[in-house]
Amino acid sequence: MEQITVFNTADTAVTKVLYTGRVHVTGGRDGYAKSEDGRLQTGLTPPGAKGTGTNPEQLFAAGWSACFIGAMQHNAAKIGIPLPAETSVDTEVDLATGADGFLLQARLRVNLPGLTAEQAQQVVTAAHATCPYSKATSGNINVQIAVTV
Repeated sequence: MEQITVFNTADTAVTKVLYTGRVHVTGGRDGYAKSEDGRLQTGLTPPGAKGTGTNPEQLFAAGWSACFIGAMQHNAAKIGIPLPAETSVDTEVDLATGADGFLLQARLRVNLPGLTAEQAQQVVTAAHATCPYSKATSGNINVQIAVTV
């Protein structure tokens, strides 16, 4: 079988790969996803369709939320702000259409109970600048971030 490169945007200098997630998907939005290590094994169902599977938008929202919390933990420690144990992120990812066809947009609701508004602003701004999901979507989709303290 011949492999053909159709699209390659490898113009960012990477100094070290920390982890590679490998997932095999069959059937598209109405299929099955399994990670190479077997930790992720889930059916896929299109949004709004009957079925028991999840969908790519839910998986993206979960990944972004987890990554964003990790970025907040990293940055809060660097700037000396103790992150509350009850820190959470509720993320909504919309599958939508626009002039150019299908697109995504997202809303992150960050919960930082006990921090001051100024502390929360510092942590969230730093996290949004360093979270790989935030970087990947920057300038590509509509993103709203709201913070509750």
